[in-house]
Amino acid sequence: MRTIPVLFVVAVAMAGQTPPAARNVDFHRDVEPLFRDHCLGCHGPAMQQSGFRLDDRAVLLKGGNSGKAAIVPGSSSASPLIQRVNGAAGLTAMPPGGPRLSAEEISVLRAWIDQGAAWSGESAFGGVAVVPVRSQHWAFQPIRRPAVATGETSPIDGFVHARLRHEGIAPSPEAPKNILLRRVSLDLTGLPPTPEELAEFEADKRPDAYERQVDRLLASPHYGEKWARHWLDQARYADSDGYEKDWSRPYAWRYREWVIDALNGDMPFDRFTIQQIAGDELPNATVEEKVATGFQRNTLTNREGGIDTEQFRFENLVDRTATVGTVWLGLTIGCAQCHDHKYDPLKQKDFYRLSAFFDNVEEVDIDAAMPGELGPWLAKRDEYRAKRDQLLKDYRIAELQTAWEKDMLRAAAHPGERTDWDLAWDCLLKLTEGGDGEKIIREDPPARTQPEHDVLTDHFVRNYHFAVGDKKYKELKFDELDKKLRELYAEYPQLTRAMTLADSTHTHPTRLRVRGDYKNPGIVVEPGVPEVLQQIAAPHAARLDLARWIVSRDNPLTARVAVNRVWQEYFGQGLVKTSEDFGTQGDRPTHPELLDWLASEFIDSGWSLKHMHRLIVTSATYKQSSNARPELETRDPGNTLLARQSRLRLPAELIRDEALSTSGLLDPSIGGPSVRPPQPKGVSEIGYSGNHWEESTGKDRYRRGLYIHFQRTTPYPLLANFDAPKSTATACRRMRTDTPLQALNLLNDPVFLEAARALAEQVQQDQDFSLSLTRLFERTLDREPGDAEVQRLRAYFKQERDQFGDRAAWTSVASVLLNLDEFIVRE
Repeated sequence: MRTIPVLFVVAVAMAGQTPPAARNVDFHRDVEPLFRDHCLGCHGPAMQQSGFRLDDRAVLLKGGNSGKAAIVPGSSSASPLIQRVNGAAGLTAMPPGGPRLSAEEISVLRAWIDQGAAWSGESAFGGVAVVPVRSQHWAFQPIRRPAVATGETSPIDGFVHARLRHEGIAPSPEAPKNILLRRVSLDLTGLPPTPEELAEFEADKRPDAYERQVDRLLASPHYGEKWARHWLDQARYADSDGYEKDWSRPYAWRYREWVIDALNGDMPFDRFTIQQIAGDELPNATVEEKVATGFQRNTLTNREGGIDTEQFRFENLVDRTATVGTVWLGLTIGCAQCHDHKYDPLKQKDFYRLSAFFDNVEEVDIDAAMPGELGPWLAKRDEYRAKRDQLLKDYRIAELQTAWEKDMLRAAAHPGERTDWDLAWDCLLKLTEGGDGEKIIREDPPARTQPEHDVLTDHFVRNYHFAVGDKKYKELKFDELDKKLRELYAEYPQLTRAMTLADSTHTHPTRLRVRGDYKNPGIVVEPGVPEVLQQIAAPHAARLDLARWIVSRDNPLTARVAVNRVWQEYFGQGLVKTSEDFGTQGDRPTHPELLDWLASEFIDSGWSLKHMHRLIVTSATYKQSSNARPELETRDPGNTLLARQSRLRLPAELIRDEALSTSGLLDPSIGGPSVRPPQPKGVSEIGYSGNHWEESTGKDRYRRGLYIHFQRTTPYPLLANFDAPKSTATACRRMRTDTPLQALNLLNDPVFLEAARALAEQVQQDQDFSLSLTRLFERTLDREPGDAEVQRLRAYFKQERDQFGDRAAWTSVASVLLNLDEFIVRE
């Protein structure tokens, strides 16, 4: 049984001649080709708004919101569809654009209706439930676990080597031990091995020596940091709002902390998914499960004056819907916001059904204390509250704020009556912490939580001038009070907070938006998933039902998408190169059976990511040499056959991390707030908001790149230069470019200069140049220098020493090694 795609029915709606009565029309042979071959664009806005949908058999029979049927079986002349096709008086001809069908094609459609509109050999309107069109596209097919080849050390090698044998190509030999350890260390933890670790590995002659190193690295807390970065790219994580004001988000890092901990603990990927989509809806949800919903809070926030808050609430809804569709389903479902997808079997209605899961939510900031915070906070809480309350009493805040709240609510109810208070109301909507101003002010004061009281009072103190003017504000000395409140807050221990999502207590129906315009609501839709996929069984599905469906065996996409993105980090590209698009316009898998085996294994292992990492990095395919092979340059230039490993330029953060690690400067502490290492002067001033970049001091200057504060409008230059995503939308894979600016960054960045100096301090005390140079090579490149390298660097060292002295000469030599292609590339 099949539904009629809208496009084809609209296409045939152009003319009408009575077909020969004797003609017997077969749906698949005669009608379906018309649907397929005459796609003329999406259905019209009027049809969307009225519910007159032509892609649903029930609507064709019973009608949309108007209650009128589109087809009257047995009578094409009485069918409103044919009337619209012909452009009858008072009706718009359908479709409004595109070529008209021939008389013969129209006769087929009329004959099909006159003969009962038979559907796949049965009556289309005999009370049979609507069955969605299923796609034959490979990504929508159930995951089948293929048989594994025997005689291979790893199932992965069985699939890869079978393909190579078919192509008549031999795999590459295993890489040397020093390269192997450097490779797997960078891949699993993002940090290079120390000379001591390398020496221990090279001396270990046990047959499982390499596997022991893999287990050590998987157990390292730095594993969670390395792999959190890939997930945060998909979560479009940033430390600021974006848009014009681009305010900093002081507690955005709390979600990042959750991701690191979840990965280090090998949280099963199904739980990892469920908590980020609907952790707040879990029974007796814990603070950490709520913190996980911070994934949904990484949307941009527009605080510019005069904007339509409803518009940007809708923009956030669109972003959340599209992000979930891409991150977990690997589909460009965002393309269906304005019309049916042009290539994939995704309807516009699918987009809004999916969005309905996120339409009735609200953004909530909660206390999410870190270990060690609660005790000091409890010990000093009463003292802090007493001092704060006294300050508020001294400046008559209670009296003034009560009157202000009353006037604010009146301004909201009577817009345009007083423009000064209109401005004050607009600022309340946009400038309160967490954006909860309207929600808080409409609550009865006794019902407000203490954090809500504080948020509203702080906003009142800081922004009262919008209502009463600057002169009155200064007379009240509110600017003085604001400074005292900030200083008091900083003086006392406070609890970390987290940005989370929760179900709203005020719900509303979700409507399809005609042509994607938030101002033009169409038909009401219920929460659901794309019709091309197995549907959620639960009636009145909630976000938790969606989350569980995403990681169920009924959904063939999530496991494939997840393992493909893990694979791409090890080989430079996924088995499906377009890791963000598993649709019909994406690439087909190079090794489809391997992809399905990995997906099956992922599910059967209990969704263990560490299990999948271990499987991949212990395979012979992964351990191959990355040396180029001339015979493959034209035959397999993209290395899709995996006859060797790939040389991969390190991601932006890891280039910096490696310099800090090899020089001994790295602060290896895990987690915590974002830091602001040195950056060129003037960068932060480029942004419209003029946010001040207050450089971190002490150890914080040398934290890993994962922890660098990411300001969306003015990102940290090194990250931008080396292709870190902009964090305004989900990024499922990073590009790798080569630009002159990158070379200048490595030469002149303060971090790399400090790293070179630190390396110089470690070797300059040795009198033997060759010995010192060897130690330098071992620390930076995990190998000894060749004879030619020793000769060239000896001459360079002498030149620099004669001009600048011994310490500067060693710094220059260290800088050369830190700038080598070999240093910033994973072999």
